[in-house]
Amino acid sequence: MFKEELQIVPNKPGSYQMYNKNNIIIYIGKAKDLKKRLSSYFRMTNTGKTAVMVSEIAYFKYIITTTELEAFILELNLIKEYNPKYNILLKDDKSYPYIEYQKKPFPTLKVTRYLKIKKHKDKVLFGPYVNSYAARRIVNLINRLYPLKKCNNLPKEVCLYYHIHECLGYCVKKIPKEEILTMEKEILSFLRGNEDIIKNKLLEKIDYYSKEMNYELALELKNELKFIEVILEKQKVEFLDKEDMDVINYYFNNGYLTIEILFIRNGKLIGTFNDIFMVTDNYLEELETYIALFYQKNEKPKEIYLPNEINLDNLNNITLTKVLTASRGKKRKLLLMAKENAKVNHENNFKKAVLKLERTKGANDELSALLGINITRIDVFDNSNLFGSFSVSGMVVFIDGVPAKNKYRKYKILLDKNDDYQTMKEVIYRRYYRALLEKDNLPELIIVDGGINQIRASREVLDSLNLNIKVCGLVKNNQHKTNDLIDGNTLDAYNIDKTSKLFHYLTRIQDEVHRYTINYHKQIRSKGSISSVLDNVPGIGTKRKKDLIKAFGSVKNMQEKSIKELNKYLPIKIAENLYNYLKQIKN
Repeated sequence: MFKEELQIVPNKPGSYQMYNKNNIIIYIGKAKDLKKRLSSYFRMTNTGKTAVMVSEIAYFKYIITTTELEAFILELNLIKEYNPKYNILLKDDKSYPYIEYQKKPFPTLKVTRYLKIKKHKDKVLFGPYVNSYAARRIVNLINRLYPLKKCNNLPKEVCLYYHIHECLGYCVKKIPKEEILTMEKEILSFLRGNEDIIKNKLLEKIDYYSKEMNYELALELKNELKFIEVILEKQKVEFLDKEDMDVINYYFNNGYLTIEILFIRNGKLIGTFNDIFMVTDNYLEELETYIALFYQKNEKPKEIYLPNEINLDNLNNITLTKVLTASRGKKRKLLLMAKENAKVNHENNFKKAVLKLERTKGANDELSALLGINITRIDVFDNSNLFGSFSVSGMVVFIDGVPAKNKYRKYKILLDKNDDYQTMKEVIYRRYYRALLEKDNLPELIIVDGGINQIRASREVLDSLNLNIKVCGLVKNNQHKTNDLIDGNTLDAYNIDKTSKLFHYLTRIQDEVHRYTINYHKQIRSKGSISSVLDNVPGIGTKRKKDLIKAFGSVKNMQEKSIKELNKYLPIKIAENLYNYLKQIKN
């Protein structure tokens, strides 16, 4: 296989890309010697994930580099751009939350997520916090105990926070610098590990509210004190003297690799992270790639400790921080601790990972066999009417049987009437016209949550765009449960065993797209502000929205106006739409 192509591959460093028959990159790797590495795929007996990947390769390409480090950097950039299905990828596209204290122009404290950390002299970051709930609760508590700036903008007059003594009134008052510095010193001291400051302040407040017979607030703060004590108890073990570091180790067995990261800040263990995945290539090289990608999305500590068999020089250059190993002392003990945790997590999660692969990749392969096509990506659509007039749509994506949540999309339908056929035409056109313009990856299968009408609408649009993509419909029964998969060409239902993995897979797909679309409804509805309400009415752009906000100020005021009064600011048709929409929200 590929005998002639391999003969001309040079013995030089570089990155290689494996393509399938649909011209999609399915794997990206790096090599010190391209010829040796590529030859190993086709001249050796492969097993597991590697064997499956090799069976899908239609051709390969490669890019020569000067050094192995350059090959590593190129590999990372290509993986981020193409997200190949056989490469090790992070669990999701989210970074860990941090607590951010901002000194200027006004002291503020908030939870933030940075996809790319930028150092700033007026900002201090604490974390990462694996438990985002704990981070938010700590920030909320500190904001209650200290009069920091709370609002996003700078209002013209003091707000409620000032009157309840949770803000110093930065919008209208000049606050003495000494007062801010005293408050700042206490907050930063607590976040750096001095727990007594907040605990004593809480006890003072509890005592004050108890004496004032405000027992409800006293009990509330007492519960906060218990929460803080529980959180701090988990960090009691002090490892090193006020050092910031991540300690990483792994365990590899049965073709699966488990990674364990210990986050140590100010000498305390503040959290851990672990992941398990099936590897395609050399597990140490894939581990290096995973670590490099991880620190492109999360803040780097001052030092990262790894076992010595990993290429420390490459990661030093990629992460731009100290990447070290340890052969003795406390740091060696931490590496062994991470190793032991990796082994335990591997043993606990291995069977789950194998079962998940059977439920996802296995079920996806069954669907491929049923439809007679090789399916990697599925786009799934659901349309839903919003409050009886305006429609929204959701698209979820499954790749190799697993939800790809970073590719989900929401659509606010421009059509001003409830028409499932036209709604489906609109969302399919918008999705795939844009995909063609942006040269986005197309699916092998489109599933619409609905029957023959939705299938015909989708086919009509795809034909107009000259796209040959298989379409199927998922139909529910009277109990609103998944019942049939309808073929988009014959319009006949497939005979699927209701107890099979495939049927459960289709049910998960239908439930996921329905959940995503319904949550979009709830999200819109829960915003509740005049601005977000106006966003839901077609024809109201930025200028008209500003005019309406200036004229009425609130949703309640608008709901009391007639079509004639709304018509002063809007064309009659849009005024009618807004009037009907506001009436339905009120009801």
